[in-house]
Amino acid sequence: MIELYLIRHGLAGEFGTYTNDDERPLTEDGKKKTCLVAQRLMALGLQFDLILTSPLIRARQTADILLETGLSPQLEEASYLAAGTITPWLDWLADWTPGNQERLALIGHEPSLSTWAELLAWGEVKGAVELKKAGVIGLSLPETGSPIGRSTLFWLTPPRFLLG
Repeated sequence: MIELYLIRHGLAGEFGTYTNDDERPLTEDGKKKTCLVAQRLMALGLQFDLILTSPLIRARQTADILLETGLSPQLEEASYLAAGTITPWLDWLADWTPGNQERLALIGHEPSLSTWAELLAWGEVKGAVELKKAGVIGLSLPETGSPIGRSTLFWLTPPRFLLG
């Protein structure tokens, strides 16, 4: 079984303040809180075989913080995480050979990550899930077949519960 962790990037510069939104970075507060969340995840014993991240700077900075904390030995960029469409990721997942832990982290954006969680758990988008910045959603994916509508949601937490 694969454990999938959907992690939203940390607090970033205000929308509309950068000419190119793709270059909107984490704020200093966003970096600090993301570091604290990463340390808490480490203290909880999480280790990811791989971190896949959106190439947008705020997501990449978040992924780099997780990597530097020691949560994974490997980081890769995936453009489909910026676009927010799940189909390319499902194709990637079908070809992925996980390590012995079978834990995968995806660093991305809203509303895509919440939409993905709903599709994976319920097979449809209900608009019932919202992932806060630096928040985490955990899903158990089935061992075989499509994970759409067949995954189990086991964790949904805003960062404030990880910062305490």
